[in-house]
Amino acid sequence: MSNTWFVTGTDTGVGKTAVSCGLLAAAARAGLRTAAVKPVAAGCDADGQNEDALLLQAAMTEPLDYAQINPVALGAAIAPHIAAAQEGRRLQAGRLAGLCRGVMSGAADFVLVEGAGGWRVPINPRETLADLAVELQLGVIMVVGMRLGCINHALLTAEAIRRDGLQLAAWVANQPGPLMDCHEENLETLRQLLPAPLLGSVPCHPGWRAADLARYLDIAPLV
Repeated sequence: MSNTWFVTGTDTGVGKTAVSCGLLAAAARAGLRTAAVKPVAAGCDADGQNEDALLLQAAMTEPLDYAQINPVALGAAIAPHIAAAQEGRRLQAGRLAGLCRGVMSGAADFVLVEGAGGWRVPINPRETLADLAVELQLGVIMVVGMRLGCINHALLTAEAIRRDGLQLAAWVANQPGPLMDCHEENLETLRQLLPAPLLGSVPCHPGWRAADLARYLDIAPLV
């Protein structure tokens, strides 16, 4: 089975997909066959496809069908459990894990499972996307959105990951908008306090391409 990691964020809109695409490109540049899964995506176009899942599909090397990459595509761009309820669907961590394992057991050497929003996003009244990561027993890559409040959000997310019995395998500092005040000081504080290697610090890249972001990322701690 491939080397697989679960990608989470300190919040929604912190750049999980951009970083995931950069990591896929960096792995491909290192000669690895890559794939990704966005098991749940809320917010789809008229064809029932999600922009983030399409970006992952374009960044990976393996020719997977869209339905394999994003098996649960929900129309409204709202919390997944609410979007699912509006469509009369029920999300379950165990079933989502089975869908992910189909890709994980394929030919790719390097696989990312990208969550939605942050670590504790609900998928039903009793489960969150964290339960999916636990079900799969994956190491976690945390994307930290470098903006005011990031230290608190990052430390709380890292603590939650550990309490759920999983390893924070690595983290990425991503700048989702204009450079925050005291960026380097915040970055150094996170370096000191987070118990995992930093894969890279990604600047704001409007209109980014996966290959561009890969230049800022070092996957050596993962492989």
